[in-house]
Amino acid sequence: MREADPASLGDAGSWTQLDERDLTDEEQPVLPDGFRFRTSDEAGPKAAVQAHLDAWAPSPYTAERYQGVRQTATYRGDLHIMAEAPDGTMASSTIMWLDEANQTAEFEPVGTHPDYRLLGLARAMLRHGMHLARAAGATHMTVACLGAPGHPQARRPYYSVGFRELTRDAPLIRTKTAG
Repeated sequence: MREADPASLGDAGSWTQLDERDLTDEEQPVLPDGFRFRTSDEAGPKAAVQAHLDAWAPSPYTAERYQGVRQTATYRGDLHIMAEAPDGTMASSTIMWLDEANQTAEFEPVGTHPDYRLLGLARAMLRHGMHLARAAGATHMTVACLGAPGHPQARRPYYSVGFRELTRDAPLIRTKTAG
């Protein structure tokens, strides 16, 4: 038997929510001066791995793990985007996963290097990504993030571009069964 993990459900808990939005009338992305969008196809695997490590440090991500990601059936290097800083640092990154049958794309993961946070990079990348997803045939986008009230920063970039909560997912724990 499984039941919700009480430790994960509070205001600072680790429960997640799935956010969604339709791909209609999306604003154009705006990057700070000197920044530009790159795809992993353009920037290469080394830059893509470093962008991930910088955004989620400490992280066990490796070039080998990224190679595994690249070999999945739905991975597309043209839908793996980064914002490159003027100094060449990949300051923010996201992978979009396109489900052609359902005309839906998902952002997973989305992250920004700590030195480049609060510059609007994630918002610009999300907007740019939604334009790319729409051009690839998606009509709908999703993203999962922490949902607990104690983690407003986890939802802020998504809400700022029109995402809204669809569902919640509470972590479950296995409990002993009677008998």
